[in-house]
Amino acid sequence: MTRPTAKICGLSTAVTLDAAIAGGASHVGFVFFPKSPRDMPPEAAAALIQRTPRGVATVGVFVDPDDELIDRVVAAGIGALQLHGKESPERTAALAARTGLEIWKAVPVRTRADLNMAKSYRGAATRILYDAKVPEGAAIPGGLGLRFDWTLLDGFAHPLPWALSGGLDADNVAEAIGVTQARLVDVSSGVESAPGVKDVDKIARFLQSVARL
Repeated sequence: MTRPTAKICGLSTAVTLDAAIAGGASHVGFVFFPKSPRDMPPEAAAALIQRTPRGVATVGVFVDPDDELIDRVVAAGIGALQLHGKESPERTAALAARTGLEIWKAVPVRTRADLNMAKSYRGAATRILYDAKVPEGAAIPGGLGLRFDWTLLDGFAHPLPWALSGGLDADNVAEAIGVTQARLVDVSSGVESAPGVKDVDKIARFLQSVARL
């Protein structure tokens, strides 16, 4: 079995991007959603994307984006799109066709039945991201530090390559990987000192925890 790798999401500064790269992150993520404390303009992200070395994948995070925003982020050089809204399989497939990029689709999970949504994205998305379902009325659909019951994934026949997200941090990521056998984990709030403020020491600790596995 391949060793697990990690994506550090919601980066917005060169210092924290460099910390993620130095620590061995396989993926780095940038958020393009105005309601998020991690939101940044595509034009600002372009400099960070260009700073990211080959071999580290760049991922743009969106919530029900329009084509104009997608086009601006693609022009900035992003390598993959991560969809966190209510994008249908048809919309997901259309964005894959429009951009030619890898598409991740977040599936919010609270119960075992929630996992079944992943099956409808077979042929539309490239990867599923299982994340904790947020409370009704939450302003943003992720990045809140919530986790779901990892044992729900036990025995589930994954329709696509997948990653695990939701409430991960340096102290619980080893347990999360042990329970789920995830090969890719995605962290945002778990490496922050405040909402939207990444902490280089927390990034280092998280990546060290993954590297030990």
